[in-house]
Amino acid sequence: MFKNLVYLLIGLTLFASCNEETFDYSHPDVKLYIKQLKAGNYASSRTEDVDKMPAFTVDDIPLLLEYTNDFTIIPSFPLVLASSDAKLRLAECVLWTIESIRLGRAASWGSKLVYADADNYEGIYFLSDEDLSKAIEYYRRWWEKYTNNPDYFRDNDPCLNDPLCGTPYMWW
Repeated sequence: MFKNLVYLLIGLTLFASCNEETFDYSHPDVKLYIKQLKAGNYASSRTEDVDKMPAFTVDDIPLLLEYTNDFTIIPSFPLVLASSDAKLRLAECVLWTIESIRLGRAASWGSKLVYADADNYEGIYFLSDEDLSKAIEYYRRWWEKYTNNPDYFRDNDPCLNDPLCGTPYMWW
């Protein structure tokens, strides 16, 4: 009886460890990234990757944009140093991820959109849900322009490739 119980426990442990989904920084999966962010257990397959931007590409942007409608408050966003008084909305963290893809580096150290004319960057200057919705719309329009005409961004006008250029928002 004891022997059977030991085998059962070993089998269950092996089964559980095989089903654990580990995020692969080098070949990131958008759906797993979102799932882990929402659950608060974002985990890279390598511990040295946890504080790095996943190697998402421009090809991942359409799927990432699908999650910008989700304003779920997530427990943590481990890739950057967010203010302790910041509520982390999934949509905003996804926009940060898209901005990081666009720039080819981390978009900011705070992962928060703020009002560009703020006196400082305390929590009171973080965007409301309504303003975040407007920022999301700027990103969607930017992406639509890009996908309809990739040559559009070869112009020297820096605002053409910056979704927030000329808006009252910026990354902090």
